[in-house]
Amino acid sequence: MTTYPIPVTDRRDRAHSGAQTRRRAVARLFLGEREDARWLRPAFWALLVVTAVVYLWNLSESGYANSFYAAAVQAGTKSWEAFFFGSLDSSNFITVDKPPASLWVMVLSARLFGFSSFSLLLPQALMAVGSVALVWGTVRRTLARLGSTTANVGALLAGFVVAATPAAALMFRFDNPDALLVLLMTAGAYCTVRALPTGSWRWIALAGVALGFAFLTKMLQGLLVLPAFGLVYLIAARTTWPKRIVGLLIAAGSLVVAAGWWVVAVWLWPADSRPYIGGSTNNTVLDLVFGYNGLGRIFGGSGNGGGGGGMTGGTAGSSFGGSTGLDRLFSSEMGLEISWLLPAALLALVLGLVVVGRRTIGDPVRAGLVLWGGWLIVTGLVFSYMSGTIHPYYTVALTPAIAGLVGTGGALLWNARNRMTGRLGLAGMIGITAFWGWCLLNENPTWLPWLRWVVLAGGLLSAVAIVVGSVPSLRKLVAVGVLAGTLFGLTGTTAYALATTTVAHSGSIPSVGPSGSSGGGMGGGGMPGGTGGPGGTPPGSTSGEMPEPPSGSSGEMPGGGAGTAPGGTQEGSGDGTGDAGSGTSLPSGDATGGGGEGASTSSALQKLLEATDTKWAAAVNGSQSAAQLELDTDTAVMAIGGWSSDPTPTLAEFKAYVADGKIAYYIASGNGGGMGGGSSTASAIQEWVAANYESTTVGGQTVYDLTSGK
Repeated sequence: MTTYPIPVTDRRDRAHSGAQTRRRAVARLFLGEREDARWLRPAFWALLVVTAVVYLWNLSESGYANSFYAAAVQAGTKSWEAFFFGSLDSSNFITVDKPPASLWVMVLSARLFGFSSFSLLLPQALMAVGSVALVWGTVRRTLARLGSTTANVGALLAGFVVAATPAAALMFRFDNPDALLVLLMTAGAYCTVRALPTGSWRWIALAGVALGFAFLTKMLQGLLVLPAFGLVYLIAARTTWPKRIVGLLIAAGSLVVAAGWWVVAVWLWPADSRPYIGGSTNNTVLDLVFGYNGLGRIFGGSGNGGGGGGMTGGTAGSSFGGSTGLDRLFSSEMGLEISWLLPAALLALVLGLVVVGRRTIGDPVRAGLVLWGGWLIVTGLVFSYMSGTIHPYYTVALTPAIAGLVGTGGALLWNARNRMTGRLGLAGMIGITAFWGWCLLNENPTWLPWLRWVVLAGGLLSAVAIVVGSVPSLRKLVAVGVLAGTLFGLTGTTAYALATTTVAHSGSIPSVGPSGSSGGGMGGGGMPGGTGGPGGTPPGSTSGEMPEPPSGSSGEMPGGGAGTAPGGTQEGSGDGTGDAGSGTSLPSGDATGGGGEGASTSSALQKLLEATDTKWAAAVNGSQSAAQLELDTDTAVMAIGGWSSDPTPTLAEFKAYVADGKIAYYIASGNGGGMGGGSSTASAIQEWVAANYESTTVGGQTVYDLTSGK
C-alpha cells in the first residue's frame, strides 16, 4: 500500500467553535499552514494579482480580436438558440466550426456587462489567473513530501511559468477557444491529483467532467491528456486495484455524459429547425468529431490543409503547421510561442525520474512527473507529427505541462542538491534554458539586443556556480547559482510574454512578440524582425498562408480568383495583413468596439444593412466576411459556405430563402470565392443573383437588392 504524507492543505484542527473554525479557515487561505514560511502564501496571492493586472491591462487593445468568434458571441447575446448551438448569426443559419463551450462563457459575460471588446475578452484573462492557481495547487500537492517550503516554492515557480509563457500571454487575451481548453485540462489535472491520497471516485469523476467540457471546447484535442490522467490514477491512487478500476470507469462515464449531452441534443434536434453544423460535410456533430476537428487534424483531409508542408512550403513550425517532425515545436513561430522552457522541462522529467529512483510506484512526486510528462509527451508528439491543420497557438495546450515539469523537477533536484545528480541537473536546466533563450531572442536581433547576451551570460555563469558549488567549502554557491539562474532563465520568456501583451492582435492566426511581429492577419504577421524563427523562413520571405483552407486547396481562393471582400479589399493577396482566413481585410471591430486593422465596412454599406428588417440583412460568401459585417452593422448576415466550403446553402435553398423574403441583399465577392463559400455553391449562387437582380455600388462594393428583380 502506498504511504502518503498528510497533504499540506488537508490538516485537521482540534474541535473549535464554528466562529473559530471559520477564522482559522480564512487565515489558512490567505496566510497558509502554520508550518509554512510567512511569505509563501502571500507570494501566491501576489502572483495571482500580478497575473490579473498584466492580462487585464489594456485588454481592449485587440478590439474584437478574432471577428469569427466575436460575431458568434454577439449572436448569442441576441438569441438563446444561437447561444446553445454556437451560431455565427442571430438568425441561426450556420454555427462556428467548433463546439460552443468557449462561446457560452463569453456570451454570459457579454450579456452581463453588455457586448464589447472588454466583456468579450474578460473571461479569457480571468482563465489565465485560474490556470495559474490550478497549476500551483496541483504541483504543491505532489511535492508535499519534500517539505512545505520546497513544495510551495516549486508550485510558485510552476505558476509563474504559466503566466510568463508567450503562448499563454497571447491566447488568454484572445477570443479563440484555447483559453478555456487549457483551464479545463488543468482543472482535470488538479482533480486527478486530489483523487490520489484516498482513491476518491468523486474527484476522479470531476476530472472526467472537466475533460468532457474540454471536448465541448475543442473536441478531441481536449482528450489528449486523458492517457496521462488515467495512468496516474491507476498507478498512484491510494486504494485497492479493483477500486482504482472502478474509479476510472466512473470517470469515463462522467466524461461521456459531460461531453455527450450536447452532442445528443444536437443529434435529436430536427435538422431543419436548427443551424447547419459548420465545418461538417453532412450537417452532423459526429462528422466534426471524427473528421474536420478530429482525425482530419491528425491525418489531413476533411477540410484540413497545412501539414506536411501544406501551403507553407514545408517550413516547420510556421503559421500553417509546415513539415512534420520533432523540430516543429522548436521552429519558427511555434518555437517563440512555447519552447523557451521546453528543453528544461524535458530534462527535468528525465532527471526527476532518476532522482525519485526506486521509491514506491505510487510516490506522489513520481505521480506528478508522470502526470505532466505524459501530458507533454503525448500532446507534443501529436502536435509534432499531425498532418492536418495546426497553428502555432495550439501549443498553448502544452503550457501547464511544461510549467508543471519545471516546477516539480526543479524542486526535486533542489531537494537533492547535496547529491551530484541534483547539482548537475540544476546546472543543466539553467544552462540549456539560457542557451535556448539566446537562440530565440537572436531571431529578433533589433528588439532589446542586449537582452539575449544578459540571458546567456547570466545563465551560463549561474550554471558554472552551481557546479563549482560541489566543492564543500563553496556549497553556498549552489543556492546563489540556482536563484540567479532561475531569474536569468525566466527573463527571456517573461520579456517576450510581456511584449506580447502590449500588441493588438486580430485575425485567426495571431503571433507573439513585440510590435511589428504580431499583426495577426493571414499569416499571423510573420516572425519578429521578419525572420522565420529558429529553423524557419529566411528573412524577406512572405508566408501568404491561408488558414483552414478547403480540402485540396493550393492557396487559391475557391472559385479560382482572388475576389473582393466586402469593403472593397482584395482577398488572398498573401500579404498577411488581413483577417486570417477571412475573405475580407475588414477590421476586428469598429470605432466603438476597439478597432482592428484593415479597411472598415463603409458607412454607406452599414446604413444600408442596418435599415433592413429581413431575417438576414445580407448574404455573403464565407464566415469571416459575414462575421465582420455582423459586428459592424449589428445585423444577421448569411455566411454562404461557412468557414471551410460547407455545402450550404444549395442554390435551390438560397432561391427559396430569397422567394420567402428572408434575405435583403447579396454582397458580391469576386468570382464567387472567398474563405468558406465552396466554389461550386458560391459561384452558382452568385451567377444566379447576377442574372436575375440589378447590382449597385455601395461604398465601393457590388451589392444586389434581392427584394426586387431585374
